[in-house]
Amino acid sequence: MAETPDAKQPRYRDVMAMVERLIAEQRLGPGDLLPSRTELAAQAGVSLITVRRALAELEHEGRVHSHQGLGTFVARPRLMSAPARAGGLLGTLAEEHGAHEITTRILGIERCAPSTALTHALQIGADDQVWSVRRLRVVDGRPMIAERAVIPVELAPGLDARSAEIADSLYRLLARRYGLDDDYEEQFLEVVTPSGEERRLLELARGDQVVRLRGVSFDKHSRPFDCFEQVYPAEEVVFSISGQTARHVFRGSDLRDWSVTPVAAGHGDGRASEAGRGAGTAPEGARGARRTRASSSRSRRNDRP
Repeated sequence: MAETPDAKQPRYRDVMAMVERLIAEQRLGPGDLLPSRTELAAQAGVSLITVRRALAELEHEGRVHSHQGLGTFVARPRLMSAPARAGGLLGTLAEEHGAHEITTRILGIERCAPSTALTHALQIGADDQVWSVRRLRVVDGRPMIAERAVIPVELAPGLDARSAEIADSLYRLLARRYGLDDDYEEQFLEVVTPSGEERRLLELARGDQVVRLRGVSFDKHSRPFDCFEQVYPAEEVVFSISGQTARHVFRGSDLRDWSVTPVAAGHGDGRASEAGRGAGTAPEGARGARRTRASSSRSRRNDRP
């Protein structure tokens, strides 16, 4: 029996509402198969074109996903991240997805030589060294966010010996041990094709894109102390961004080469160390050439893990 349409809205929206009701009434979960387009068209009393439009809109909203030759499936809920909001990445994840298990995996802590762009962003000398701290955020067993923080060794001596504290919260550690309080940040977002390493870490299919967020953290004296990068599967995360400042300390072009080169053990002060891949898991509180960019500034987010 066909659904009674709402004359006040386009027919495809009636089909969208019908599909939402079907998911709720039949208690369909992520990965469950929906009726075919032909069946949905017959049930709604509309054309296949209208059904295709409805499913395309639902896919855009992250409610369903289609596989050619297989059908349309209920999608997993997208994570919500608000990088410009107080509370930071994991604070937001915990708030929006409190019933989920969120863990951090330490991938490596290395003493490195920074690229020219990083020396400019961090306002350090060409011969100064940095820590490269790589982590992977895992939500309900799924790798969701690959992260890297680049911090001058001079500002955080001995950081490589504190992997347990880094797994808990790097930025609380920086504030407590080194007096590096995150007063404000400048951030840039872009949609890009992932590197091979990012594809492996996030378990992405060929052709999947990622959202790469890069930024610089400043203390209350406007001294930069951290260049950070977060990489998200583009289809898995929704961003909420609002800004209250427009400092624009650095330009988007300053973000092009944030590479680091590992320094041999024993070179310079302190120890070089590397945490084993896949080790150090600890519970947390809480295409191609075409690119889309966005930037924002954020003030006084002092508890970004």
